[in-house]
Amino acid sequence: MLTQREKMNVVIIEGLDRIARVVAERIASVIRSKATEGAQAVLGLATGSTPLGVYRELIRMHREEGLDFSNVVTFNLDEYFPMDPGSMHSYHRYMWENLFDHVNIRRENVHIPRGDIPKHEVDEHCRAFEEAIVQAGGLDFQLLGIGRTGHIGFNEPGSGPGSRTRLIFLDTLTRRDAAGDFFGEDNVPVEAITMGVGTILEAREIVLMATGEHKAKIVQRAVEGPVDPDVPATYLQGQPNVTVYLDPPAAAELTRIKTPWLVGEVEWTREREVEAVAWLSEQVGKSILRLGERDYRDQHLSSLVARYGSAPRLNGEVFNALIAKIRGKSKLPREKRIVLFSPHPDDDVICTGATLHKLQGNDNQIVIAYQTSGNIGVVDDELRRYSELMRRVGRAFQIRDSALDELPEKIERFLADKAPDQVDIPEVQELKRAIREAEAVAALETLRLQPSQARFLNLPFYRTGEAKKNPIGERDVEIVVELLEEMRPEIVFVAGDQADPHGTHRKCKEAIDRALARYSGPSPEVWLYRGAWEEWPVDEASVFVPMSEEELRLKILAVFKHESQRDKVPYASPGDRDIWQRVEERNRGTAATLERLGLPAYFAMEAFVVERDGQRLENPAVPTSSLGAEAHERSTKAARPAKSKT
Repeated sequence: MLTQREKMNVVIIEGLDRIARVVAERIASVIRSKATEGAQAVLGLATGSTPLGVYRELIRMHREEGLDFSNVVTFNLDEYFPMDPGSMHSYHRYMWENLFDHVNIRRENVHIPRGDIPKHEVDEHCRAFEEAIVQAGGLDFQLLGIGRTGHIGFNEPGSGPGSRTRLIFLDTLTRRDAAGDFFGEDNVPVEAITMGVGTILEAREIVLMATGEHKAKIVQRAVEGPVDPDVPATYLQGQPNVTVYLDPPAAAELTRIKTPWLVGEVEWTREREVEAVAWLSEQVGKSILRLGERDYRDQHLSSLVARYGSAPRLNGEVFNALIAKIRGKSKLPREKRIVLFSPHPDDDVICTGATLHKLQGNDNQIVIAYQTSGNIGVVDDELRRYSELMRRVGRAFQIRDSALDELPEKIERFLADKAPDQVDIPEVQELKRAIREAEAVAALETLRLQPSQARFLNLPFYRTGEAKKNPIGERDVEIVVELLEEMRPEIVFVAGDQADPHGTHRKCKEAIDRALARYSGPSPEVWLYRGAWEEWPVDEASVFVPMSEEELRLKILAVFKHESQRDKVPYASPGDRDIWQRVEERNRGTAATLERLGLPAYFAMEAFVVERDGQRLENPAVPTSSLGAEAHERSTKAARPAKSKT
């Protein structure tokens, strides 16, 4: 019953690595089955960050289990146009570097649309590509991802269910999402060659993978919504050979996850009760304490009211549970050892700036650990400004240093001839790193922290000079372990989102998780924050930290210190909003949601999920000895409904 609204077979698995192993095993099964029959396995393959784990697992199977690719034929979904096959952005290069170079596939069996042919030859090339699929016997297995527009391959909104391989214009959102890989949206090709929807649907088995909270809404639309040309992934509905693999964040908007009481029996936990009552409050437009029994009955929640005997008693329980999560300065940790891990040199202030300021005022011993340099996020125009500054400083102070004299010239010569896909020379990478570090220190000082509280870990996995990063390695983990052993933190703040475009946040969390598993000290409390793209839903958050208008202004001033990351970097701020505008919208939006639920009205809020040893803490320990804490407790009691006994 829980899956009755889902029009595809959906499997939810915790962790991208586990999903990758399951999908790789399914592909290996197809290869082995075909080999037993004496036939070739014909695979349709995808690119992007999501399938990388699948390809790594297939390589492992080839090396350790003898998985044979000699009789495998592959057809890739798409390629940018125009695109040099040797470019770092080319899907030709992606596939050879991430799979084909590491297995025994025959070169003649690899088919990838070409982006390096004259435009007048594209139509014939597409027809030949389709004919090659037919001659190979059709696709036995097709691997897919899903874009935020609902595209599969590069079949953008408006693509028809019978479409074939063709040249297509890319949607603005698709190009914006790709901008980080191309160092700016202007460098993203406006066209691509893509396998058509009709070709994909003819595959004998189709697997779609999606991970991260930023995919949740489009996944729900694709799986549960009506078939719609504006969401090409909906064409997969009703196909008996389709399986969708999701991690929990990507599945968060599915009915069975978000509102399971609408489709079946529910095992009521306190977390689920809060979720249901908060949803009902928003659904009917009433504050929690004003919800009546008819509101519950009309929205299939009679069983929940029955547990408490009356709506007022239930309302009071949930109201009190939510208000207990609000933690002003007096209810935040005091005199603790805290390490705040920031994947990039701005995530700390963007996501936790107000909380960080309050914690500093509570006499905590705080270290901000910036895990990567973030240097690829600095555009070249910004670098030219600093290069000119170096030259002028040398002249103004009559600094006689040949290296300092030559460095601006070398940087400017490189930038003058730099191709859009060219990796920066070491000097440019180091200067961009220095820019990010200086901005991070300036932001901390805005929040009244000291420069000495910043640690720049510069984890090796990030040091590729490209948007594509290496897997987390042993040294990455060792660096984090060393900091943990030095600080012996009682609390660590970690970016817990899975939505950042390049996977850096996910990899940084992996390094921390692996380090904590080796750490010799007591398990710290882990406060998970979400990055610049999404915020924790009200029902999921363990702690809300309120802020005044002045505190939000201070936080935004700290964000402004990251000048190289503001509207000069379009891919860092999707849409027409600058980073600070998204920060304000998100923090004020959280406060507004709680106000609609009937809780005290605050100007803005930051939200966190708190865990220990991987288990969520609904009521983390808080100091209670201060006068401020007692005053807050009195105000909380005053806000409780008269009928509530809790």
